[in-house]
Amino acid sequence: MAKSQVLREFWMFLKQEKKYWLAPIVFVLALFGLLLVFAQSSAVAPFIYTLF
Repeated sequence: MAKSQVLREFWMFLKQEKKYWLAPIVFVLALFGLLLVFAQSSAVAPFIYTLF
């Protein structure tokens, strides 16, 4: 299953069920996940872990 297909299916679910409020939550969680993944290999990691 391609990434674009997963995103398309998620968007269709949001439209069909009228749960547009889920989109910002998923977006913020994805950003936090990316932040943690990229911060592990940098010198910024100790500062980011103190935020949580």
